[in-house]
Amino acid sequence: MTRRTSAAWPLFCIYAVLIVYASLYPFENWRFQGVFSWAFLTAPWPRYWTGFDVLSNVLGYAPLGFLLALSLLRTRPHWPAITVATLFAGVLSLLLESFQMFLPVRVPSNVDTALNMVGAWAGAVAAHGLVWVGLVNRWSRFRDRWFESEADGALALLAIWPLALLFPAPVPFGLGQVLERVEATWVQILKDTPWLESWPLRDVEFQPMLPITESACVALGLLLPCLLAYGVVQRRPQRWAVAAVCLSVGMLASALSAALTYGPVHAWGWVSPEVLRGWVAALFLALALSFASARMCWVLALAALVLQLSLLNTSSADAYFSLTLQTWEQGRFIRFHGLIQWLGWLWPYALLLYLVQRLSRAQHLGRG
Repeated sequence: MTRRTSAAWPLFCIYAVLIVYASLYPFENWRFQGVFSWAFLTAPWPRYWTGFDVLSNVLGYAPLGFLLALSLLRTRPHWPAITVATLFAGVLSLLLESFQMFLPVRVPSNVDTALNMVGAWAGAVAAHGLVWVGLVNRWSRFRDRWFESEADGALALLAIWPLALLFPAPVPFGLGQVLERVEATWVQILKDTPWLESWPLRDVEFQPMLPITESACVALGLLLPCLLAYGVVQRRPQRWAVAAVCLSVGMLASALSAALTYGPVHAWGWVSPEVLRGWVAALFLALALSFASARMCWVLALAALVLQLSLLNTSSADAYFSLTLQTWEQGRFIRFHGLIQWLGWLWPYALLLYLVQRLSRAQHLGRG
């Protein structure tokens, strides 16, 4: 009997990593402060707290409990999913709060751990409720009709893509433009060391994109999730529906990002003629490539991804992008400690690894 898989597993793993990142940010000035790491457990309850603190601790762990419980309910139905999810969240929270004792800018709290467990328990109960009312079974039947059996990774990447778009990018839908930032960070690390002189640096500065190149990057960025979905969706009408959802959700996520950064009045201010041309090109390409085989879609997605990353990482951001980042950092998303930013940077490279893995596996099975 083949064990059922679930896209909730990779989403759970990703979310757990994000919790670790948010809990230990900013990862600097580590030092022993003269007390044991578990001393916060017996400390008196904090005198001052806000509703935001309570809500953020509960809601922060609710998706973790939900995803873990849902994964267990679908793949290990005989396990006590609610108990396992709550205990896992408790252990994880205890470990992270203990590590916070070595970070002067973070304040560990026994109340935070209790609230984290409450949030994970509530999320796990919600997952159990969805299974009890039959919504998960309906999703399973829908997934069996629309997607192949091994679509977990693709579905997880598709679910994360709109979140990655929330961080402003120099080019709309141009995720993964990191070369300039990596170079600047590496030079800062090597500063005042003898290795900096021997490190090969670029002699020519990157130039801003031409309008046609920007349109090409927009088209490729919108086409990538469509091709990713085509690899796990076989029927043509379903591919058309999925492509329509991807193109629409991409535009809405970018509009939400602009609204959160500049205000609702400027939600669509980023839609330039270059963006419109890229969107139209992505629409026609998505329709044309819906006739391709799943393997061909993987190959084309890999080629499109490599091309887009090459174009993005050999061009510089425009002069207004730094102002955009300043506006973003001063806004409400600073509370996420840059998590959305990391999603925007790393999503294309996670997709790259996924495509290489799927194509390598398909080639291996073909030879076998």
